[in-house]
Amino acid sequence: MTQPPVPRHILPVLVTAQFAGTSLWFAVNAVMPDLQRELGWPASAVGPLTSALQFGFIVGTLVFALLAIADRFSARKVFLFCALAGAACTVGAWAMVTHYEALLVWRFFTGVFLAGIYPVGMKIAAQWYTKGLGAALGLLIGALVLGSASAHALRALSGSLPWPTLMLGVAALAAAGGLLLFFGTGDPPHAHARVTTLQWRALGALWTDGRVRASVLGYFGHMWELYTVWVMVPLVLATRLQGANLSWAAFWVLGAGVIGCAGGGWVAQRWGSARVASAQLATSGLCCLATPFVIDAPALLFYAWLVLWGITVSGDSPQFSTLTARNAPPQAVGSVLTLTNSIGFGISIVSILLFVSLSQTVELGTLLPWLAMGPALGLWAMARLVREERQKVTGIR
Repeated sequence: MTQPPVPRHILPVLVTAQFAGTSLWFAVNAVMPDLQRELGWPASAVGPLTSALQFGFIVGTLVFALLAIADRFSARKVFLFCALAGAACTVGAWAMVTHYEALLVWRFFTGVFLAGIYPVGMKIAAQWYTKGLGAALGLLIGALVLGSASAHALRALSGSLPWPTLMLGVAALAAAGGLLLFFGTGDPPHAHARVTTLQWRALGALWTDGRVRASVLGYFGHMWELYTVWVMVPLVLATRLQGANLSWAAFWVLGAGVIGCAGGGWVAQRWGSARVASAQLATSGLCCLATPFVIDAPALLFYAWLVLWGITVSGDSPQFSTLTARNAPPQAVGSVLTLTNSIGFGISIVSILLFVSLSQTVELGTLLPWLAMGPALGLWAMARLVREERQKVTGIR
């Protein structure tokens, strides 16, 4: 049976809602320079704050996956609830921002509720786009990248605006995204029926299914690099810039990931998701290794390197999710994606804490090449899927 075409407004609504919801991610990171000046916090404070949110996301995704929240309940309602709750946590962080320990708690719970935004948004997209999923997720995760980077742009635009305005603005944006998705979309006509029991055997596909395992391990290698790069980019830029110029540069470097996500999704329709993901993973790995040679290079080469890194460090993520969603048991796509996110963000916490700590005593040119270990693992894991795609294109059996 031919499936009905997806209404044209669905993808723009999903992309806009995902952008708005994920803007919560780096809301505090963007105002950290102001908080450090006013409250005397050290530069190292950004590491624990980022990790608190990441840890909350891990806990949230683990709970969501084990209880099959995204597969047992309406994904639209889950997204709405978590967007509103995440916005409320950001308001709580604003109200108690002078208390560092309280801020850590609020950021932890923001991460918990982001577990109902990022992977649930992907599950909704997978329900609607049974064909062309790589392109749809390219735009959707591109929105996540832009949403995460937007806090830096808000700070650069703020001028004399106080930092509380930025935090409250991000909270309002996230709440609006949840409302937009809930009222702007309906349930897809060919959605898989919601399950009523926990999907323990289906979750085991991460280890037992060779194709799922390959894409998941590739994703884990990607996660060793991704969020640590996002945290370290402002430190790299701080060697040359400061103030609003630094914030704008951070936004453009991190936001360049939209090109990799959307462009990669377009290319994947012709070339295959595994090959696109591997090509971008290899390029970002080479950017890691190039650090000692370009960190002190002339400005043109320095900024071209960072933009290329920004494009490719994010651009492979949609294709890893596409491969996992395609190969996971249909009744448990939401739970498998959520559990994969949970483990991946656990890896990112280890990486962030390790690299931020070492950056206090080790030069960036010596430190950042070690991020290439993640891409190396990912490329090794993805070799099977790349071979299968090549065989499919060339007709070799």
